[in-house]
Amino acid sequence: MKVLVSVKRVVDYNVKVRLKADGSGVETANVKMSMNPFDEIALEEAVRLKEAGIATEILAVSCGVLACQETLRTALAIGADRAILVESNEELQPLAVAKLLQSICQKELPQLVILGKQAIDDDANQTGQMLAALLGWPQATFASKLKIADGKAQVTREVDGGLETISIKLPAIVTTDLRLNEPRYVTLPNIMKAKKKPLDNFKPEALGVDVAPRLQTLKVVEPAKRKAGVKLPDAKALVDKLRNEAKVI
Repeated sequence: MKVLVSVKRVVDYNVKVRLKADGSGVETANVKMSMNPFDEIALEEAVRLKEAGIATEILAVSCGVLACQETLRTALAIGADRAILVESNEELQPLAVAKLLQSICQKELPQLVILGKQAIDDDANQTGQMLAALLGWPQATFASKLKIADGKAQVTREVDGGLETISIKLPAIVTTDLRLNEPRYVTLPNIMKAKKKPLDNFKPEALGVDVAPRLQTLKVVEPAKRKAGVKLPDAKALVDKLRNEAKVI
């Protein structure tokens, strides 16, 4: 069984995000970048499926600038067998990425596609669902447990009311939640081995996909800073402020 895993290059989660001076977006120059944490979980799950003898090949795919090769090399060091970079300097939005992944899926014919449920930069939570719609495949989002058997995927999902377990036929799309697994650390020997693994580079035009942005970011601003709290002597003073200042009662 071939497993395709999509990985995204994002600002490292330990970095304090700063806005550009012109308010056009987030500053990424001279900022540490790394693999999206949810995608690390997706990749770890694929590697575990291979270690269990269920998956035979893991293909890592990233869409973005040339520097995404670093993220793919990390994916190869973790355990992916091959990697594909769809290189583009455009601002890739979820629908464009879903179309690129659709084209690759139609060429590579994976039986399972695993993605992080969302990226920590835009928090869109759309790519997996859009890809499932474009391919016409079943999907299981927010997976906290995954079991593959008899041509089906049994997925335990995290939903508002608790947990939900569903069974879907392969090929299918699965998006991962935080509690699915704990990603492993990359070892130096595997980093060295990753340098010899194949990494192909394509342009969106070669895949027949138009990645021109459909949405325009007008301005990015920081959230309003919270005012300092105050201590009140008793409940009467609190009620008075709620009624006369906050006007919520």
